[in-house]
Amino acid sequence: MQPVHLQMQHINLTIPGDVITWDEARDKAYELACQDDEDPMLMAWFDQTTGKFSPSCCKCDIVDGPAWEIYGKNHGGRLRISVNDGLYLFIYT
Repeated sequence: MQPVHLQMQHINLTIPGDVITWDEARDKAYELACQDDEDPMLMAWFDQTTGKFSPSCCKCDIVDGPAWEIYGKNHGGRLRISVNDGLYLFIYT
């Protein structure tokens, strides 16, 4: 079976404030994802402040980008939400 490649929408979200936590960024990204889907699922994420990402089993970079991001895209990701210029990234179905 061939993977389904959907066109993912890229959204830049700016949250004002000096220190934005991962939880605050995730909550705002979720609210945005809920605007056109009542139950979006978080498929992948990246936290630039810590270098952590999920799924964490993806440890390599692929030609098209980091493995966690490719995973999100290939598993139904429809929204890629970048918070504060990539400080946090979320991919939602």
